[in-house]
Amino acid sequence: MRLFVSEGAPGTLPVLAAAGRAQGRAQLLVSTVGPEECVVPFLTRPKIPVLQLDSGNYLFSTNAICRYFFLLSGSEQDDLTNQWLEWEATELQPALSAALYYLVVQGKKGEDVLGPIRRALTHIDHSLSRRSCPFLAGETESVADIVLWGALYPLLQDPAYLPEELGALHSWFQTLSSQEPCQRAAETVLKKQGILALRPYLQKQLQPSFLEGRAVSNEPEEEELATLSEEEIAMAVTAWEKGLGSLPPLRPKQKPVLPVAGERNVLITSALPYVNNVPHLGNIIGCVLSADVFARYSRLRQWNTLYLCGTDEYGTATETKAMEEGLTPQEICDKYHVIHADIYRWFNISFDIFGRTTTSQQTEITQDIFQRLWNRGFVLQDTVEQLRCERCARFLADRFVEGVCPFCGYEEARGDQCDKCGKLINAVELKKPQCKVCRSCPVVRSSRHLFLDLPKLEDRLEEWLGKTVPGSDWTPNARFIIRSWLRDGLKPRCITRDLKWGTPVPLEGFEDKVFYVWFDATFGYISITANYTDQWEKWWKNPEQVNLYQFMAKDNVPFHGLVFPCSALGAEDNYTLVSHLIATEYLNYEDGKFSKSRGVGVFGDMAKDTGIPADIWRFYLLYIRPEGQDSAFSWTDMLLKNNSELLNNLGNFINRAGMFVSKFFGGYVPKMVLTSDDQRLLAHVSLELQHYHQLLEKVRIRDALRSILTISRYGNQYIQVNEPWKRIKGSEADRQRAGTVTGLAVNIAALLSTMLQPYMPMVSSMISAQLQLPPAACSILPTDFLCTLPAGHQIGTVSPLFQKLENDQIENLRQRFGGGQAKVSPKPAVIETAGPQQIQMLMDEVTKQGNIVRELKAQKADKNQVAAEVAKLLDLKKQLALAEGKPLETPKGKKKK
Repeated sequence: MRLFVSEGAPGTLPVLAAAGRAQGRAQLLVSTVGPEECVVPFLTRPKIPVLQLDSGNYLFSTNAICRYFFLLSGSEQDDLTNQWLEWEATELQPALSAALYYLVVQGKKGEDVLGPIRRALTHIDHSLSRRSCPFLAGETESVADIVLWGALYPLLQDPAYLPEELGALHSWFQTLSSQEPCQRAAETVLKKQGILALRPYLQKQLQPSFLEGRAVSNEPEEEELATLSEEEIAMAVTAWEKGLGSLPPLRPKQKPVLPVAGERNVLITSALPYVNNVPHLGNIIGCVLSADVFARYSRLRQWNTLYLCGTDEYGTATETKAMEEGLTPQEICDKYHVIHADIYRWFNISFDIFGRTTTSQQTEITQDIFQRLWNRGFVLQDTVEQLRCERCARFLADRFVEGVCPFCGYEEARGDQCDKCGKLINAVELKKPQCKVCRSCPVVRSSRHLFLDLPKLEDRLEEWLGKTVPGSDWTPNARFIIRSWLRDGLKPRCITRDLKWGTPVPLEGFEDKVFYVWFDATFGYISITANYTDQWEKWWKNPEQVNLYQFMAKDNVPFHGLVFPCSALGAEDNYTLVSHLIATEYLNYEDGKFSKSRGVGVFGDMAKDTGIPADIWRFYLLYIRPEGQDSAFSWTDMLLKNNSELLNNLGNFINRAGMFVSKFFGGYVPKMVLTSDDQRLLAHVSLELQHYHQLLEKVRIRDALRSILTISRYGNQYIQVNEPWKRIKGSEADRQRAGTVTGLAVNIAALLSTMLQPYMPMVSSMISAQLQLPPAACSILPTDFLCTLPAGHQIGTVSPLFQKLENDQIENLRQRFGGGQAKVSPKPAVIETAGPQQIQMLMDEVTKQGNIVRELKAQKADKNQVAAEVAKLLDLKKQLALAEGKPLETPKGKKKK
């Protein structure tokens, strides 16, 4: 291999550091060339660094070259590493290029240089602090660390540009800078000249056009509006003028819902929850709530949609729970199935079917699939050693054994899988095993069992994955998990257990056994559909016409993306397999994990007792949905998001728009005469609506929620700039302008009502009722912004949508659900996601409200009116203090004279 580098080229630094780590793994010749030399023959412009591989192929992206060297050294990249590399390329580099150009070429110093890069540095510091790991992707150094270190080193080597308050960033940077490969790379590139070594290279670059304030995190921001073409504006105006007449006819409701030839047929499943476990907030966001958003969205698109779920009721977990409560397994299932159904009903989950697995259809379908696998030679028999608890007089299912992981040493590994390292385990491999029921040490006994011959099915699985996954919406973590399984090679998987409570095995000699719950639980989706309609095969044996979306947490990926497809492929019965596998990471609670036994965290049956409406829970859980990495529920952050995003942004805009119609125009939408600025706003709203559609079609649920809040901010800014409450008192032209602004604003509110439906269905219904939306506008979400409330439309009574969450209320709930954690960590929870953009938004709100108060005082307005506005100002200041992590000041009373 040959590596081409150039003196003073910033990209050379991380590449040399990565090459140093891979030293000895392959022969490498390093050649220094001029920055203008065209090394890659098929590129029209010079590109350095470049790696020419022994095959003659070229890598000419810094990140790609570093990735290659790390692969040579045996390091794998996980999804978090790839996320950091994407962030470095799209967010860090534009900011860093500007900072280096200002410093080296223009001679600027101090905040002029640090300003463009400060938010990026803060983001890295917060991420390192939040994960409590020395490196960006975990306990060990990854390619992301080298790439980011190499990019930042020329600037951060000067302590003036490494803010002291960013302690985690400082420690990370010093750790990497002290490593020998990094030191050699820095000496080679900078040649004791420091950052001045980059000047010849940077002087030949175009001056970077860096947009200050662009996002480096998931926080909302006041984005500058995109540049629009005249054609885009004209198209937006045309769509607006067509109004509701351009919507397709409403799909007639059918029951049962069945696929329709020639239409988009969407089958949606949520991972079946164990019946004996009450779901906590992490379970709810990971499966049913995420799937519900997509199901509601699918119906708004008029797609033919069936959404199903149910309780997973067989297995040792149920037997043990029944023993604890002195009930039969069936009685336990009946009891907890109702609890689950009630919880999901309260959260407004819109299942078409919520079934269960203890049915005759489940037995029939499972046994049929097994027989087909057995007849085709995909089932093996073998004697296995199992753990048996002599005190409980029973063989122990994997999940009822705990011990030390043989791979990573985690002390609470289950008998089937380690939650820390993710590796699959045979229970007998655990060190220091314990029965979870009685805590005695089990003994090893032999038993004859059946195995699914996964190695024999591996080629079929690979072929199916090769056709399905590319171009699909499988989440990155799902792709990575399945790749990991296949890389390690599939092994036969035991599908039977020595239990009584389960689906009987229809094979001579195995009458005393049942199917392992993770063999037949995924068939529960099919049997639940069969209980819904006897035409279930139209959904489950129709892969040509059905798109199957399956939602789950990442620990369920192997069973849905590998075991179930292998079983179905081996059965050779034309089963519908998953098209899009959507997996979340984990949601934690404050600084720890949910624990029912310790009273830590909010569980589904407790949420309604908090007094906080279901839609607020839905909003916050979806706002922090753990998509790219684990996230954490925080009471303080929930208060902040409710009071800022819902109350002050979304609720404030929709309420004002409706109130202006009621107060100034007698409850009738006024005539609208659009100016060029109004037409431009139509186009911006349409673009954001289209972005919302693009995101939800790719099942990027959390990001699409940001689009709703962005449109609401557009609306608030539009009202604030045009001041219809002032114009209504002016000339005829002013009053007409007030009417246009009010009419356009209330139509934006109507659009938001429909966009909110997947996320906050009750709030959406309230807005629809207040604005008296036509049925079509509530049931179909168009791709363009339409005038759904024309001039003369009468609205209903307008009232506030959201209530403020108070600090005392939230602190009480924190203590109530804190369990042992509340005693260990009495300090207030840190707001992990309150970033610079949100703080800036609150600062702007404080400034606006302060101006309102000063204006009222100058006009000597009514004292009650002034007092109400002052109260709003104080509340905003409290929210700002919380966002900045400052202690709240105790109000001081006036001294009596």
